Amino acid sequence: MSDASELGKIGWVDLTVGDAPRLRDFYQAVVGWTVEGADMGGYEDYVMSAAGGAPTAGVCHARGVNQGVPAQWLVYITVADLGRSLERCRELGGEVVRPATGLGGQGRFAIVRDPAGAVCALFEKAGR
Repeated sequence: MSDASELGKIGWVDLTVGDAPRLRDFYQAVVGWTVEGADMGGYEDYVMSAAGGAPTAGVCHARGVNQGVPAQWLVYITVADLGRSLERCRELGGEVVRPATGLGGQGRFAIVRDPAGAVCALFEKAGR
């Protein structure tokens, strides 16, 4: 279950692209991030960390759960109830671009477009 202090905060950011190794190497060289592979069942995405620090971002292949995700930095905002947030999104003129999708034991996410056209992901931690 999400801690109340996490709600509404940006909890993660991913870059989903067709050539993830190229962008992994780009950001490693440009900003000094270290890289750890993340098994995606047949291929690896990448967890990027600040030098000596905690994980900062993901660089992901545009396949699997990320198939069809736009090539942009996508922020994940933590919500208490993903279903309710998607309902409110639609009611207020937004669009659900990707319906709720499981992330294994981590939780679920969905991608939404706000009334101005900006895209973000909403994330609900597992165990709620």
